[in-house]
Amino acid sequence: MKQTRLMSLVESVANVIVGYGVAVVTQILIFPIFGLHTTLAQNLKMGAIFTVVSIARSFALRRVFEAIRMRSAK
Repeated sequence: MKQTRLMSLVESVANVIVGYGVAVVTQILIFPIFGLHTTLAQNLKMGAIFTVVSIARSFALRRVFEAIRMRSAK
């Protein structure tokens, strides 16, 4: 069965939310090990930046692989 557009959107949003949470928690846990001390607000902002970069990366890779798939289907 094919995934509906709505469920694709739900999956994408859930992935972004979980990814953002993982990024922030990881920063809070790992940064002090390396002597980096940031506020919660700074961690939230950095997590947002990492999330935007991740979305752009994921989109670009998806488009590249879709182009490869379309070329091989010809």
